[in-house]
Amino acid sequence: MSFWDHLEVLRGTLFRSVLAVVLLSVGFLFIPEHLFRAVLYPTTADFPLYRWLHLDFRMQLVNIEVTAQFFVHLKMAVLCGVVLAFPYLIWEIWRFIAPALYEQEKKAVRTAFGLSSGLFYLGVAVGYLLVLPVCLMFFMNYSVSETVQNTISLSSYISLFTSMVFLVGLIFEFPTVILVLSSLGLVGKDTLRKYRKHAFVVILLLAAFITPSDPVSMFVLAVPLYGLYEFSILVCRDHHDSDQ
Repeated sequence: MSFWDHLEVLRGTLFRSVLAVVLLSVGFLFIPEHLFRAVLYPTTADFPLYRWLHLDFRMQLVNIEVTAQFFVHLKMAVLCGVVLAFPYLIWEIWRFIAPALYEQEKKAVRTAFGLSSGLFYLGVAVGYLLVLPVCLMFFMNYSVSETVQNTISLSSYISLFTSMVFLVGLIFEFPTVILVLSSLGLVGKDTLRKYRKHAFVVILLLAAFITPSDPVSMFVLAVPLYGLYEFSILVCRDHHDSDQ
């Protein structure tokens, strides 16, 4: 295929991917009550982690901008559309790159792409059920003075929700990336073991970036991330193993 033929195939891939996200997002625009029942669930005392810890935790959100509720609904509809369409998006990416791979590479990369959806949804679950509520508990109980009351805006909560849930889901794709690089002979077990200590420091920095200034939630996020690194070592193939 010529360069322009590849470009045409890529255009079709992007069009189908965007169309899938748009169709799913439009669906969420018609069910705001059901959508935000799940989005706002971590702000209620009935959330599983709070009940397990026997905490009477609840948040009262306010809206301080005229257009905020509309754009928050639009943002969450698109985000949920991307989350639901994720397996299809991965399949479209696989269809696009598969013709450029050798048969041996196809097998390994196919395994990685098959693993990616499960890891993504696992990351979303960890972010939603664990990291987000821990962050909320820390920030809601933190106060510089008794005279300052926490009044949380809807936009502020949605921003934290997005970073804690969606970004954690994307970070859980790390083993998939390692498996792909390993199948292409770019990364081996020895390399990952050699830089294990460096990776631990990077993971702490990454967790600190995602969970700003919160040591508790940083630790809660860093533990599964380091577990992913160790899992990556397990799924990674040694270079000389792949040559045999």
